[in-house]
Amino acid sequence: MSRVIRAALFQTAWTGDKESMIQVHEQAARDAAAQGAQVLCFQELFYGPYFCQVQDKAFYEYAEQVPDGPIVQRFQALARELGLVLILPVYEEEQPGVLYNTAAVIDADGSYLGKYRKHHIPQVPGFWEKFYFRPGNAGWPVFDTAVGKIGVYICYDRHFPEGWRALGLGGAEIVFNPSATSRGLSRYLWQLEQPAAAVANEYFVGAINRVGVEDLGDNDFYGTSYFVDPEGQFVGEVASDKETELVVRDLDLAKLREVRDRWQFFRDRRPDAYGPITAP
Repeated sequence: MSRVIRAALFQTAWTGDKESMIQVHEQAARDAAAQGAQVLCFQELFYGPYFCQVQDKAFYEYAEQVPDGPIVQRFQALARELGLVLILPVYEEEQPGVLYNTAAVIDADGSYLGKYRKHHIPQVPGFWEKFYFRPGNAGWPVFDTAVGKIGVYICYDRHFPEGWRALGLGGAEIVFNPSATSRGLSRYLWQLEQPAAAVANEYFVGAINRVGVEDLGDNDFYGTSYFVDPEGQFVGEVASDKETELVVRDLDLAKLREVRDRWQFFRDRRPDAYGPITAP
């Protein structure tokens, strides 16, 4: 039996200041809801530039408490108004000096369901993330939302199959992967890794990337956000590689059972043999 939800992704360029960036995302949420979307995910660190192109402690000011900070609470009110599940990738301050790259998950009634903290933190030119973030320590939560079971995996995490699998074992039906990735570094992997993860773990994936060149560095963020189904097929067109775009797609979650009944990847796992993967 069909079980269709309408899901959305939003990719955009840095506006130049935090407040206008927030307003752009508020309007995107309204536009998504007007198109019938029931769930929406924003890009990594959505209300700021990708400041990890530089190492500057001034950007610590972008961090706030989750869920008690003003941005999360502002979008909780918007989610409640629109009846929209929201995934908010934010900069989290647990306490001064303890900072995480985090996604807050807000249900359609505005309630805060919990957070995912990015596990894998890069430290390479143009992506100086260890200057800003501790590695995530809150596991691989799967959130039971108004539209189904949702997981989050943030940007650089996508290169590591273990977290994708943990989310599948946790029952995720859709995993959102908010990102900030540039042309020269990883473009050829962008339409390879997430579809492969969707197939291996038999769920839908929403991949989001920002667009444009920001004034902090040379990273050219190439957009091309998309949804992919459990067979590794794109759902509709891939978004622009240069322009702001709201991607709205219908996802039939009944396809998960169809694919799992056919391929049986979870049945044929061998966790008894996987010890070397986690050995120090």
